[in-house]
Amino acid sequence: QVHMVESGGGSVQAGGSLRLSCAASEYIASPYSMPLAWFRQAPGKGREGVACIHRDGITRYTDSVKGRFTISQDNENLYLQMNSLKPEDTAMYFCAANPDLRGAYCSLAEGLYNKWGQGTQVTVSL
Repeated sequence: QVHMVESGGGSVQAGGSLRLSCAASEYIASPYSMPLAWFRQAPGKGREGVACIHRDGITRYTDSVKGRFTISQDNENLYLQMNSLKPEDTAMYFCAANPDLRGAYCSLAEGLYNKWGQGTQVTVSL
């Protein structure tokens, strides 16, 4: 069972940066790589896929964060570097994984993932 624990959230002014981390309870890098992703959920809205990464380091981003956010990983951690933050980025951010699909490509579809962290809050003010 993979357990995921996020950290790094906080409050920042528009234009600022934050780096989110997600510590996994087991080795997540190649050759054990699995689909990994960051999602976010703003108050009153559904969960939105932000970025994902899979084998060979291939990444995908939702359009609203392209050029501002970067997803990366090491052996046991998933990261989300967030630059040029905007108020509309305010949300609870969750990391997600699916250890049952090792070697599979990732997507920004919520249904692909079966392991979730508890979330970390990001608040961006003007």
